[in-house]
Amino acid sequence: MSNIRIASEESEILQCFPIIKQLRSHLTEQGFIQQVQRQNVDYGYQLCYLEEAGKLHCVAGFRISECLSNGKYLYIDDLVTDELHRSRGFGEKVFEWLINYARLNGCNEIGLESGVQRFAAHRFYMKQGMHISSYHFSVSLT
Repeated sequence: MSNIRIASEESEILQCFPIIKQLRSHLTEQGFIQQVQRQNVDYGYQLCYLEEAGKLHCVAGFRISECLSNGKYLYIDDLVTDELHRSRGFGEKVFEWLINYARLNGCNEIGLESGVQRFAAHRFYMKQGMHISSYHFSVSLT
């Protein structure tokens, strides 16, 4: 049976690192813990994880925010299923949990960005009922 929890203790955050690193390969273990804790304090960033039979299979980093265009929303910064356990429904379960969490917290919608090269992720998000609603533009300042 799957269990989804929010990582509130440093030990839980650390358990999420190997899976998050599959998506965010530039991160170091110590830097990851510090950044998650800082983003939690500064922006309300949280990690949730799906555990089954004592093993983590999927992790999502998210935050609740508000803006003039969308009102209150849940933003998914990171969503990754362990590459050894993909296509087994773990990502869908976490996505469904995030939808319920957003509703319980009065959000109007869920949003995320996905790299243009991540075709499998795009198919997954469309399967979950998401649609492409805008483009993201950026300019590097470093």
